[in-house]
Amino acid sequence: MRIALGGIAIESCTFSPLPSRMEDFAVRRGAEFLDRYPFLGTYAGRAEFVPLLYARSLPGGAVEAEVYAALKAEYLALLQRHGPWDGVYLDFHGAMYVQGMEDAEGDWVTAVRASVGPECLISASFDLHGNLSQREVEALDLLTAYRTAPHLDALETREKAVRLLLDCLEQGVRPQRVWIPIPVVLPGEKTSTEWAPGDRLYAALAESDGAAGLLDISLWVGYVWADEPRTSATVVATGTDRTVLAREARRVAQRYWEARHEFQFGVPAGTIDECIGWALAAAEPSVFISDSGDNPTAGGAGDTTVALAALLRHGSPAAIVASIADAPAVRTMMAAGIGATVEVALGGKLDPVTCQPLPVRGVVRHLAPSDNTEAVLSLGAVQVIVTERRRPYHFVADLRRLGLEPLAHKVVVIKIGYLEPDLKRNAPLALLALTPGAVDQAIERLPFQHVRRPLFPLDQSMTWEPAP
Repeated sequence: MRIALGGIAIESCTFSPLPSRMEDFAVRRGAEFLDRYPFLGTYAGRAEFVPLLYARSLPGGAVEAEVYAALKAEYLALLQRHGPWDGVYLDFHGAMYVQGMEDAEGDWVTAVRASVGPECLISASFDLHGNLSQREVEALDLLTAYRTAPHLDALETREKAVRLLLDCLEQGVRPQRVWIPIPVVLPGEKTSTEWAPGDRLYAALAESDGAAGLLDISLWVGYVWADEPRTSATVVATGTDRTVLAREARRVAQRYWEARHEFQFGVPAGTIDECIGWALAAAEPSVFISDSGDNPTAGGAGDTTVALAALLRHGSPAAIVASIADAPAVRTMMAAGIGATVEVALGGKLDPVTCQPLPVRGVVRHLAPSDNTEAVLSLGAVQVIVTERRRPYHFVADLRRLGLEPLAHKVVVIKIGYLEPDLKRNAPLALLALTPGAVDQAIERLPFQHVRRPLFPLDQSMTWEPAP
């Protein structure tokens, strides 16, 4: 059997002012991306795997139409050139938005189906923060999604998508799908699987796993910062017995719907001023605060100065801000050198709706030249990491590499939502600041125009029953 590998992955915030361009994508071709699938050796005797193209970007704004068209055309040309195929595996995120287009993954999948024909089986894996459309579910044969957030089972999910594809091909199975969109969409910071009710709802999927005639059941919580009709939670059951699939999908959808009011933030949450006040009054020697409205791993522009301005107002002792994206400021600091005093108008250039540039005067403390140069600007007690382009800081080692010891600072502000595992392990206390930005956690404040209504929590009094 011959299996094509490849795909495209980005989480696109339609409220972000920052478009996703070709330079934002890491595009890998052929054997360059086989490291994503270390399990393939296990199946070497069963199939020939042919890697075509895989493109991935940090979450951001809408993908430029010409960028998407170029990547899609290259992938389809490779698919045609190296075929025919018994199966295709698509490695997706599931929340891509392209300028002038809704349901971008649906467009990609239908183009693949048109290329390979009706007999070829197509399997896809997704992030549980993806948004699914009926077009996708109809064009795909097999779908599966992560069951953890933070995502600890990404590799296992990719392997499952490949294994199910091979099993169905060898057994001559043409799977059926049952799809139930659930009219609920919530931020990932409320739907993590590390606390209730997310932990309970995802653990309960195991009750369906052993059902006869069911190959996979997956629950997507959706991606809330995409203003398009497919944005919602979703259940998809895949297998051979449609009656079983419908029964299990209804059970999962009903449980999720009934739990909709239970979803809360996993740590204390408040305004940035409230969080700084709590941190300064806390007994813990160090407090990590999430600057959630500008989280680059959810699509935030990464250059808002709301949290920095608040720290300066409060006169916070020993604080770190990670980080603010500002290429001109980095160039100024590089030209001045370590130890120099510089004046820069920091941030506020990519997302001027949220804030304006903040004039500051500080000392260049550290410089780390690279393809995305990082610098540390010391504003008295507040140390600000400034980067050429937005980037996430998910590890304590990321800060230590820049000469900053986070646990020696009373307040550490990080542009993130829920803390990634390494940060969570190291944080003596964690707080979530409900800051403004493109990925505002207070979704009721966002100008939705294209989502299907009614939709919870935008429509609190709505009623609903699951229908496959």
